Amino acid sequence: MPSGHSHSHHLPPTASARHRWRLALILVLTLVVLVAEVVGSALSGSLALLSDAGHMATDAAGLGLALAATRLAARAPTQTRTFGLARVEVLAALVNGLLVLAVGVAVVTGGIGRLIRPAMVEPASMTAIAAAGLIVNVIGLILLRGPSSESLNVRGAYLEVMGDLLGSVAVLVAGGVIATTGWVRADGVASLVIGVLIAPRAYSLLREVVHVLLEGTPRTVDMGEVRRHLAGVPGVCAVHDLHAWTITSGAPALTAHVVVVPEAFAPEAYHTLLDRLRDCLHGHFDVTHSTFQVEPMGHTDPDEAAHA
Repeated sequence: MPSGHSHSHHLPPTASARHRWRLALILVLTLVVLVAEVVGSALSGSLALLSDAGHMATDAAGLGLALAATRLAARAPTQTRTFGLARVEVLAALVNGLLVLAVGVAVVTGGIGRLIRPAMVEPASMTAIAAAGLIVNVIGLILLRGPSSESLNVRGAYLEVMGDLLGSVAVLVAGGVIATTGWVRADGVASLVIGVLIAPRAYSLLREVVHVLLEGTPRTVDMGEVRRHLAGVPGVCAVHDLHAWTITSGAPALTAHVVVVPEAFAPEAYHTLLDRLRDCLHGHFDVTHSTFQVEPMGHTDPDEAAHA
């Protein structure tokens, strides 16, 4: 008697892989701005500009890591890694989040020090470099805004670029304040603002990564609705042991035990049932990787009470 069905045996290309060229382009632009900010900081003496350069450096590392992860995630499954290396993208997002958080702490610490011991800053080169960085970051946000909703890996890059943009704005404002009023502590204030803006984004990304690593239910999947839809397929009596998780961004997976009427095990009816179950998940919940254990009425499952 047939009892199981696995619909999808190979994962489609990950969401990050579809946008690899965007990540590569932004990495190149980030490196250009990074070099410019380091030089500009040396010329102007601006800690805010150097803080933003530090953030840029972690962004470059994160973007490089994200690109490497998309390459690894594209590798075919093996006997020892049946899902391939798709989860590497989630690990890359984890590292990115930790990098951003570490930079945020360092920038805040440096900003406090500059407030206590202000230093002379040359605002003209400071604002010029910050303006160039702002333009590059706007381009990066435009390129990553759409894909950031599809992939944690890309979202990590998007949040880093957004942090850079806000940092460039803070440096520009600080440069303007110093140029017009001579209040050099504005440089330290800008560093504090950059650090404070970084931290919430790092927390948000890390929270999502932990949710995936703990195999939490995908945010877009309502398990009550899934159960109701599957139970509504003709021939289905009950659904239990229902689980959903995310393999990597854009690749939700689901398993379920489905109790059916005896007539459903007739060859034609059985194939129709499996197709309907698959189409139900794909059409209503965009779940393309699903596995069903089809059971006859009266079947005893010793674990049913624990998993229902």
